[in-house]
Amino acid sequence: MQRRRGVTAKVWKSSYHTDNRGNEILVADADGPHVVKCALIPQRSARAEVPGQQQINITRMIVDADLEGVTLWSRVEVLGSVWDIVTPPAYHHGTRQTRHWSIDIRERPS
Repeated sequence: MQRRRGVTAKVWKSSYHTDNRGNEILVADADGPHVVKCALIPQRSARAEVPGQQQINITRMIVDADLEGVTLWSRVEVLGSVWDIVTPPAYHHGTRQTRHWSIDIRERPS
């Protein structure tokens, strides 16, 4: 799917908050998600075949270049489940039509 007509995703950006001890911590922003269109490319997965193993599902999400403020502490909701960001988002510069961010995301265990 193309990223302009692709899958709808909700992205919670990261922001700094002060915890009850006065420490500045980076967390997913609770102000609300930003709705974006994205393309999803499966990267790797491993099924949990024996009890006690963990299923791993990693997908690359490609979004437009205007999405800022997304870090490793951000969260993504797409395809009916919540995902964590695995690697720092990579910016790919090009022409106005082709520049984008690619973000590897891992599905959280349900």
